[in-house]
Amino acid sequence: APSSTNTSQLSHTNNTMHSKLLLASTFGAAAAFQAPAASKATSSLQAMYNPSSFDDVQSLPGILNPTGFFDPAGLSNDVSASELKRYREAELTHGRVAMLAVLGFLVAESWHPLFADVTGPAIDHLTQVRQEYPAFFEIGALVIGGLEVNRALVGWAFPDSREKAGVLNEDYYPGDVGFDPLGLKPTDPAEFAEMQTKELQNGRLAMLAAAGFLAQELVNHKPILETLKLLILLDDSEISKNLGINLPTGDIPTLELELETSAKDTFF
Repeated sequence: APSSTNTSQLSHTNNTMHSKLLLASTFGAAAAFQAPAASKATSSLQAMYNPSSFDDVQSLPGILNPTGFFDPAGLSNDVSASELKRYREAELTHGRVAMLAVLGFLVAESWHPLFADVTGPAIDHLTQVRQEYPAFFEIGALVIGGLEVNRALVGWAFPDSREKAGVLNEDYYPGDVGFDPLGLKPTDPAEFAEMQTKELQNGRLAMLAAAGFLAQELVNHKPILETLKLLILLDDSEISKNLGINLPTGDIPTLELELETSAKDTFF
């Protein structure tokens, strides 16, 4: 029968591998959504692109080589142009929120710009703010509510009949609520399609990354950058051990224990 020490080491190793796989799957899978250089076919597609048309799902922004049109679940099959616009509205909105969330994770865990006494992993920040600054939630709800009402007024048709319920306006492009203070929106259709593709790809990447951040912090309850630092140090230590050299990166059992410990960090 294995000793308790060997069992403990095996448990540490399994948990560490889970953390590595979770981070690797997050960043690795998300990297697949990064935009490669535009091919001739993509350029030709963009040249014919009409921003107001959702009749052909395979001509919309967000389609890149080498994968091309990717819909293995067939979600766009037999879907009307109006429904496709709603899908794109949802994807853009969630992508934008995810991009802000990823930025919030990385910035607020290092230095919170609003509340200096809010610390630790980002998944706990709202709980801390709710306890210390309850008025922030009321103000935040009013701001978000105002933004959503504006989006509904700009994008959605007035539901004066059952057929118009949940339908976007014909002249509304998903995500275009009229907010462009820096004047970045191109007027050329091909350039607009290219910018939309970039936004979609970054939004998809951010949605995967945000989901990975949330899952990882639920596993070991540490800020994501701290987990990444520990994994890098652990990899360096394992490489040093395999090569038979002694690098000052820390011993493997100590790093594994620190990676799995859910207490406040004291390692760095």
